[in-house]
Amino acid sequence: MFLVGGLFLAFMGLVLVFFFLRYFKLWFQAYMSVADVTLVSLIRMHFTRVNPNVVVQAKVMSAQAGLSIDRNDGISTRRLEAHFLAGGNVMNVIHAIIAAHRADIPLDFDQASAIDLAGRDVLDAVQTSVYPKVIDCPDPARSGKTTLSAITKNGIELRVRARVTVRTNIGQLIGGATEDTVIARVGEAIISSIGSADTHFHVLENPDMITKKVLSRGLDAQTAFEIVSIDIGDIDVGENIGARLQSDQAEADTRVARATAESRRAEAIADEQQMKAKVTDNRSRLVLAEAEVPRAMAEAFTAGRISAPN
Repeated sequence: MFLVGGLFLAFMGLVLVFFFLRYFKLWFQAYMSVADVTLVSLIRMHFTRVNPNVVVQAKVMSAQAGLSIDRNDGISTRRLEAHFLAGGNVMNVIHAIIAAHRADIPLDFDQASAIDLAGRDVLDAVQTSVYPKVIDCPDPARSGKTTLSAITKNGIELRVRARVTVRTNIGQLIGGATEDTVIARVGEAIISSIGSADTHFHVLENPDMITKKVLSRGLDAQTAFEIVSIDIGDIDVGENIGARLQSDQAEADTRVARATAESRRAEAIADEQQMKAKVTDNRSRLVLAEAEVPRAMAEAFTAGRISAPN
């Protein structure tokens, strides 16, 4: 009995020595960085198939960056392990939180890990929030078009290319609309603004009238971005759509008038033929009536109603 107990204790001692030698360097690194990673936690990571190097490095970076590593509400070892096991990118989340902390952007671990697990690049979102990026409207890579086509009230087509500067709205990154929605909304607002202009000269003289109207509409609502500015990159005068439409309408009206005149001519010819038929019918009836006169006179002579003069 004592032999079995001794062997078990020896085995457990060897196991502890093995784990101590294997994870001592990581534990010592965490200890010297005041990262609060225990040797028991490292052994647990071994059995739960969590990469201890990633967790320790994340805790060390968090501690050195001045982030809270409190076991209850901070970036604790347990929370890092849970995010790793959920398939998240632990280092990307930590880098994003540190960047947000340096830029004074509110971003906690729960929010960052949720964004990461949702499939979005949380670090890129923070970088875009710090350094706004420019989106072409329209974007040739998405729509294949290089300009927006809009028509003023006087019928002149204007081809516009705009550049939209946006930064990430961290609070609406989960569930918020993407860049495609922002581009579509801005394009629609630009076309509507140009369409409300009386002449194309007003737009060419004051292109900022477009951006002011567009910005006043709050197009970034319910999106993952905040619109910083909208700049008109280029405006070209296109075709006189109004004149072309009037020409097409006049040609269509001419065709309708010709068709109406042809219909009336056909009706007149039909009426003429009908009147001719009636005249012929009346003439035939007259001939028949004239033929009855001699017969009536003969019958009168025969009956003695009419006598010949002496």
